[in-house]
Amino acid sequence: MKATPARLRTDSANFESAFQARLHWSADTDAAIEQRVADILADVRQRGDAAVLEYTARFDGLQAGAMAALELTQAELKAAFDTLPAAQRDALQAAATRVRKYHEAQKKASGESWSYRDEDGTLLGQKVTPLDRVGIYVPGGKAAYPSSVLMNAIPAHVAGVGEIIMVVPTPQGAKNLLVLAAAYVAGVTRAFTIGGAQAVGALAYGTQTIPKVDKITGPGNAYVASAKKHVFGTVGIDMIAGPSEILVLADGSTPPDWVAMDLFSQAEHDELAQSILLCPDAAYIDAVQAAIDHLLPTMPRAEIIAKSLSGRGALILTKDMEEACAISNRIAPEHLEVSSSEPHRWEPLLRHAGAIFLGAYTSESLGDYCAGPNHVLPTSGTARFSSPLGVYDFQKRSSLIEVSEAGAQTLGAIASVLAHGEGLQAHAQAAEMRLKR
Repeated sequence: MKATPARLRTDSANFESAFQARLHWSADTDAAIEQRVADILADVRQRGDAAVLEYTARFDGLQAGAMAALELTQAELKAAFDTLPAAQRDALQAAATRVRKYHEAQKKASGESWSYRDEDGTLLGQKVTPLDRVGIYVPGGKAAYPSSVLMNAIPAHVAGVGEIIMVVPTPQGAKNLLVLAAAYVAGVTRAFTIGGAQAVGALAYGTQTIPKVDKITGPGNAYVASAKKHVFGTVGIDMIAGPSEILVLADGSTPPDWVAMDLFSQAEHDELAQSILLCPDAAYIDAVQAAIDHLLPTMPRAEIIAKSLSGRGALILTKDMEEACAISNRIAPEHLEVSSSEPHRWEPLLRHAGAIFLGAYTSESLGDYCAGPNHVLPTSGTARFSSPLGVYDFQKRSSLIEVSEAGAQTLGAIASVLAHGEGLQAHAQAAEMRLKR
């Protein structure tokens, strides 16, 4: 088995077309999936619990006579935590502590209310309040992701969200103890063993058992992504995630095996994941390819890695590191590693990325699990205008305005002129009534 990422050179005549072809990925969902999801959501909205039970039995093979049988109690979550080996308990707690510390700092920096008064006594400001109730979707089909529980629930908890409702599919009733334990550690309020479009519908519309939430966050398969798109507007959502991505900017100073494994770390997610290396050193690129060839047979998910690297991966020779940074900004990757002896020299040139990992020792996998910043990141170039999941996603802002009598004299005259100009006489008169005659 071979992994053959495309070998590109920025100085070649066909670089631009080859580069664009490698980046292309369509977020369009299959029409049949869209229709099936629409039907499921409509059914959940109409029949509530009964529809969710029916789809859970059909898709997850999990039979239950009532929704109560699919709700995980706090005692079960704690028992899952207590059952884990000590090493897993300690790692989970350590990761949760770092994630919580980071998001508490984030809240202090950007999530507090503020106000000020003008010279005439008018108060202007902003009130920041948490959402009342959010739903977090945790994948639970082919793999289990306790880290997703931490990254979605902890910032919601730090933001002050009143209730955090978790849904996680458990095909054939198989519950992952690490996922349940993570829910206990992260402060999940209620948890249900349901998944798919029906779980998204239950959170968005509410059922007899599952309360309606204000926002849904967390990744899922094509059905979950489609369902989130359908319910947006009824509830808020975090983002529609595309395939995982990593971009490594290397100056040739990092051991090639390290870089090869970092490329593997995203490629092993699925065949559509993208791993790209940008480097001005041709000999180093050859060394990374040799490391890929050497390490691939040792990987349990070698087939997936090989398909990902061959189908969407690229090793790109650039003129220099400055050009590598410019190309990185065009790509706007989900994960960006600056694998350099001088990472802080290049960081100021990097404008678009979900998360930036500085230096050879900062593997992307540390960010996935325990560094502290959130691992829910914008993909498919959306880092040009989107941000990582954070405390701010679980808060909203209300403007505060308290106009003094003196302030009404100044503002009223301005508003009157503008309102008359727009032909909105009631607006004008509402302001004029407060003017001293």
